[in-house]
Amino acid sequence: MERKKVIIMGAAGRDFHNFNVYFRNNPSYEVVAFTATQIPNIDGRIYPSLLSGPHYPSGIPIYPEAELAKLIQEKSVEEVIFAYSDVPHLDVMHKASLVLSCGADFKLMGPDHTMLKSDVPVVSIGAVRTGAGKSQTTRKVAKILKKLGVKVVVIRHPMPYGDLTKQICQRFEKEEDLAYHKCTIEEREEYLPHLEQGSVVYAGVDYGEILKQAQKEADIIIWDGGNNDFPFYHTDLHFVVVDPHRPGHEELYHPGEANLRMATCVIINKVDSAEKEKIEQVKSKVKVLNPKAMIIEAASPITADKPEWLKGKKVLAIEDGPTVTHGDMGYGAAYLISKQSGGTVIDPRPYAVGSIKATFEKYPHLKDVLPAMGYSETQINELKQTIDHSPCDVVAVGTPADIRKFMNLSKPAVKISYELDEKVGPTIEEILKDFLKLHKNLKKHSMV
Repeated sequence: MERKKVIIMGAAGRDFHNFNVYFRNNPSYEVVAFTATQIPNIDGRIYPSLLSGPHYPSGIPIYPEAELAKLIQEKSVEEVIFAYSDVPHLDVMHKASLVLSCGADFKLMGPDHTMLKSDVPVVSIGAVRTGAGKSQTTRKVAKILKKLGVKVVVIRHPMPYGDLTKQICQRFEKEEDLAYHKCTIEEREEYLPHLEQGSVVYAGVDYGEILKQAQKEADIIIWDGGNNDFPFYHTDLHFVVVDPHRPGHEELYHPGEANLRMATCVIINKVDSAEKEKIEQVKSKVKVLNPKAMIIEAASPITADKPEWLKGKKVLAIEDGPTVTHGDMGYGAAYLISKQSGGTVIDPRPYAVGSIKATFEKYPHLKDVLPAMGYSETQINELKQTIDHSPCDVVAVGTPADIRKFMNLSKPAVKISYELDEKVGPTIEEILKDFLKLHKNLKKHSMV
């Protein structure tokens, strides 16, 4: 039987996962190409044969998404799979319309065909948008479970932007592992806070192999989601974070709305800094979209290790990259605490160089903050040049990556941190205790 020709649209994450789980060994399909967007420098590569399997001895080429229409025609493609996240519903349908106009089917793949089953319970953390507060929620869940005597392992949503053959299954236990695996700033943003808290982190490309290894050393796996995607694994307890600074976004972005509708517990974060009217707007929408979900209202208190350095100074505010780029936030924790501490936040745009300058051109809503872009060594150097060129007195480091540890800054720097603090509704600890009562036969490792 002739195999149906397929293109998978992605951003070096869910696209690879969907392929591995559903298409890699499926004799009914031939994936002729991936297309790439959102992340720089991932097109023009090959998904290697080591990962793509015996049906693809030469691997699978990765093209820029801009070439999609041409690829459909040239390769006689019958089906296009949309497989990346944090995209407005309207944009998804524009892409669907392009595909349909070329004669191909346009498809989204759901949990039943893409989620893997774990041998140990899975607690997952997702969100309706990038930058809503998944990271501090995941850290809190891990901290509580460990306090309750449970051995946890964190599996992070993929960010494989380097050599894919070396990133099939990565394990991080100590900070030195970040340098060994040549992690980007975005990877450091997500992995380092877990390592500092004593958690083992797995990530990579093949989440079947990752699961096989991680469940050997875990009583419970914590799925630490990326963007607003839903989990790669069947989940026993699913926390989803919503952001009242962006009311309405909970039903405007794919697959964030699906994530919200699947949630066991919805956390309305940042209630300490959002307007009451917007908090109530989000809460009302959550009750409509997922009336069975528990709801927690939580603050996201921000602290600085040296707040006195900010007062009366010209401050360059550096923020988590994805949050303020495709996450659409115009500011983050570094900006907020710099203003609260009496600093004057400077506009970094005139001092940007290379790809950092191009980032500002791509995301014109950014005016007062510098996104911590660092997907390659070149881009990390351009970020440093931008910092060095800026006429600031002090740098506020709002990215969890803590660039002070691997970048020799020419300016004094203040590290900004933020945690999760429940205010209204059940606490995460109460929910986790109830959860553990339902899973009494956990494997016991060294925590107890």
